[in-house]
Amino acid sequence: MKAVIAEIITIGDEILYGQIVDTNSAWMGAELSKLGIRVNQITSISDNADHITEALDNAGARADIILMTGGLGPTKDDLTKDVLTSYFNTTLKLHEPSLADIAEIFKNRCRELTELNREQAYLPAACTPVRNVLGTAPGMWFEHEGKVYVSMPGVPFEMKHMMTDIVLPQLKAYFKTPEIIHKVVQTVGIAESILAAKLENWETSLPPHLKLAYLPHLGTVRLRLTGHGSDAKVLDQEMQEEVNKLQQIIPGYIFAFGEISLEAAVGQMLKERGLTIATAESCTGGYLAHKITSISGSSAYYQGSVIAYHNEVKTRELDVKPETLQQHGAVSEPTVKEMAENVRKKFGTDIGVATSGIAGPDGGTPDKPVGTIWIAYADKYKTETKLLQFNKDRLLNIEYTTLALLNLVRQSLTATVEE
Repeated sequence: MKAVIAEIITIGDEILYGQIVDTNSAWMGAELSKLGIRVNQITSISDNADHITEALDNAGARADIILMTGGLGPTKDDLTKDVLTSYFNTTLKLHEPSLADIAEIFKNRCRELTELNREQAYLPAACTPVRNVLGTAPGMWFEHEGKVYVSMPGVPFEMKHMMTDIVLPQLKAYFKTPEIIHKVVQTVGIAESILAAKLENWETSLPPHLKLAYLPHLGTVRLRLTGHGSDAKVLDQEMQEEVNKLQQIIPGYIFAFGEISLEAAVGQMLKERGLTIATAESCTGGYLAHKITSISGSSAYYQGSVIAYHNEVKTRELDVKPETLQQHGAVSEPTVKEMAENVRKKFGTDIGVATSGIAGPDGGTPDKPVGTIWIAYADKYKTETKLLQFNKDRLLNIEYTTLALLNLVRQSLTATVEE
């Protein structure tokens, strides 16, 4: 079955100036994918007639569906409607139902309908109007040489309502699309290049209708397997078999399937095992506790935290021995070991974890440069420690440390089950 290709064009100087972030395209891409429609390109252009025309020409030469957002307001810089009128060699005509919708909106807001807003109800005669019940700018649907062009407002909630209620159902009816299925495998603790080397033979053997994408982010790599086919059930089964092969190749690095964060995956493991955890943080300053408690239901396993930033707090609240700090320093294996073990005792939890390091960008020494960080995990059976060496970026060091400690918890829980 022939693939149905879409392109998205976002119009507005405010996007190019960085004054707003284009969240529309990501949402549209996800929704189109559910229909089996592939987005091959997203283009952002200025409020310029020539740019809009050129973008339409280019997209029309490549895609079956061209979706546009922006440039439909009542002011002079909103050029999209006029450009489309000229592009499709038509004229503007008053669309009475759109005028009624606009008038109703102004009435509900207790505002007078202006002539500028009334002009928004004038639409190209060649288009099928797309009703906008949440705003004053109707959308426009054009069909030309077997292709569909749709223009919608750039306001996200207006665009989403129009897409969900009208545009997506009409696209589904207009085009016969293949099934598209995505399966996501989340990995942690392995660099993208090393992961790619481990998966090279498996990836090479994938059939042509299955594609793998590597999506790295802060110490994790999402593997997204995308399949195209005519039978969703058969395709899903085939893809699951490939995911099962992945589990045999990189079992120690997979922490979840689907769009699940590491903190959510660890939380689920703790909940399933009926275990509780407490945190002792120095260099991460509470960020670890924040990540754990960002998950709904974390009160079932998370007890509390001590942010022992100063050495006096380490001794007073966590019973770290003064001699340990004197002999080894705050950033050391003995110190972080005592922090993890003692926070566990303090809160009466099954697990205690701790961080202590030099986040930077200053504070390092020749023996302990910036980015030197110790983490620890303690339960009633064992205490594990790990030395991390990161860079001079403070915020990145905090994030990487948190990720590394969450992964240490995951690995420890997995090893306990296997034993």
